[in-house]
Amino acid sequence: MSTRKRHRLQLPSRSLLLGERTLLMGVLNVTPDSFSDGGLFRDREAAIAHALEMERAGADILDVGGESTRPGADAIGADEELGRVLPVLEGLRGKLKIPISIDTQKAAVEEAAIAAGAEIVNDVSALRSDAALGEVVRKRRVPLVLMHMRGKPRSMHLGPFASNVMRDVLAGLRAAIRRAERAGIAKSRLLIDPGIGFGKKYEQNFEVLQHLPELARLGCPLVVGTSRKVFVGWALAGKGEPWPAGKRLWGTAATVTMAVLGGAHIVRVHDVAEMAEVVRVADAIVNVR
Repeated sequence: MSTRKRHRLQLPSRSLLLGERTLLMGVLNVTPDSFSDGGLFRDREAAIAHALEMERAGADILDVGGESTRPGADAIGADEELGRVLPVLEGLRGKLKIPISIDTQKAAVEEAAIAAGAEIVNDVSALRSDAALGEVVRKRRVPLVLMHMRGKPRSMHLGPFASNVMRDVLAGLRAAIRRAERAGIAKSRLLIDPGIGFGKKYEQNFEVLQHLPELARLGCPLVVGTSRKVFVGWALAGKGEPWPAGKRLWGTAATVTMAVLGGAHIVRVHDVAEMAEVVRVADAIVNVR
């Protein structure tokens, strides 16, 4: 079990204390093709209602994404992505009290989303897709989540996979931190995500969860997203086809518990109400003195 270092993350409107308890980042995909909830929240009013519901259920951050990064997903243009996320961000202005994170790899989307109220940027490419994204982060002084991913969403599930997954994750995240610092972003604004499910073999995802405490040496708050992912479905199935995304709730609960015990400061989840209970109990274990 890992002892979490505490961090104070400065946002434009407030600061977040990380490490005292695990924060919940609720996922809102306004896409037609995300792996677990694609198409459910493409309607603006449905998306806004779901965001407010997640806040009531205990979400500390809302993560809004307009482009699917599931394995095999095709990239879309900035205009299409903006057409999906901006109406939702604008509709939440003045209604949502928790901070909003924009899940994007594009500087143009990031810039418009921040203008519409987003205060955190979540970049699954860790500044590899669009170097200009780092410049926007620097100028707007918002936190940035850097995620580890081998390859790109369209092909990451095809390999080649790392022979030593933790060595690969640590090296990739160190390189990401260096890219961010070269872009003029203070390390105090950086968070890291090991990228569970992104370019890793089924078994390697469990290995990463087992070795999360090793990521503490990088000195940044840790974000972990395991919610409903296919490696959970494979584990539940034992043999045969993985259980579908909608039946992975309790498998996800096990991985969220492991993430908290491994030192995660933030867990990224779809099922906020259920995972709020999981995190509350896992935090009680972590915080025993």
